[in-house]
Amino acid sequence: MPRPWFTFLYAMLMFPDRVLYISRYLDIYRQAWDVGAIAPTSQRVVSGLVLVLAAGLDYGLGDPWGWLHPVQVMGWGIAAYTNQTLRWLKHANAQRIAGVGLAIALIVGSGWVGWALVAAAKILHPLLGIAVETVLLASCFAGRSLRWAAEEVLQPLEQGNVAIARQRLSRYVGRDTQTLSEAEILRAVLETVTENATDGAVAPLFWAIVGALTPGGAVPLALAYKAASTLDSMVGYTDLPYTHLGWCSAKVEDALTWVPCRLTVLTIALLSGHPHRVWAICRRDAPQDPSPNAGWSECAYAAALGVQVGGSNLYRGVVKHKPHLGNLGRPISPQIVRQAMALTRRSLLIWLIAGIGLVVIL
Repeated sequence: MPRPWFTFLYAMLMFPDRVLYISRYLDIYRQAWDVGAIAPTSQRVVSGLVLVLAAGLDYGLGDPWGWLHPVQVMGWGIAAYTNQTLRWLKHANAQRIAGVGLAIALIVGSGWVGWALVAAAKILHPLLGIAVETVLLASCFAGRSLRWAAEEVLQPLEQGNVAIARQRLSRYVGRDTQTLSEAEILRAVLETVTENATDGAVAPLFWAIVGALTPGGAVPLALAYKAASTLDSMVGYTDLPYTHLGWCSAKVEDALTWVPCRLTVLTIALLSGHPHRVWAICRRDAPQDPSPNAGWSECAYAAALGVQVGGSNLYRGVVKHKPHLGNLGRPISPQIVRQAMALTRRSLLIWLIAGIGLVVIL
């Protein structure tokens, strides 16, 4: 009998309709368990199944609106801690120490809570443990959420409603959107999609695979990375008032994203069919970006798609310039953005298959 995780991969590829393939997952899993193909003690096989189930759940359902999400809980904690810290601590060194404490507490705490929830569910029943592990791990992936966000902006833009596109874009980017042209909106969407392809999709999968290779499982490391990413997005700024409080969070997130980012660049370069050209452009342009990761991710996509990103943006009325990444070629279009998202999906599938192979074989 073929390994169950191969069956799950087959189901994901052959049944893309979200409801159909999720029901197929559950049915295939039940049948495999009934015939003894999956034993509760076979941790490697179960870890591979959880990776596939979580990736499939994110691909098919994403993060349903109105449901409590781990990032929401993290955000509440970060906001409460930040407000009190900035209120009572005025000295730079005190804020730095508080920032270190915040980073350690949230990252380690998120990983521990994830482990505890899975462990408690497994005590009640192995299948419940797999279900809890799958849902928690799927919440760490943001592939479908990225597609939702992009399409939410692209659809009114294609219908000629620039005002609605600007308003929707403002939910996802920090730059001022009130006066953006259609070309600037498309550039903003592409930059957001390609930057977040790493920290929103590939990096959580990378750390989930690393975690699946350990006795602790995929969830603790994936949630810990998600906590670091959430910290960086909320307080990891060089501008006041987060300059000192968010310094540690930004450094930790940069370090945790470094390897997944380079793997993303490598994968996109190979998928482009012109790896030498993409790599050469990345080496030329990416180091100009102040971020050690965002510039590389955006530049890889820009080089692969034959477009250029970067330029001047307005933040709270202040003009800031980002370095140009990629060669000035064809204009960015909705189709280009969708091609970028397709590259991300293919990259994720490659690393998902590779990760499952590592987890099951090692």
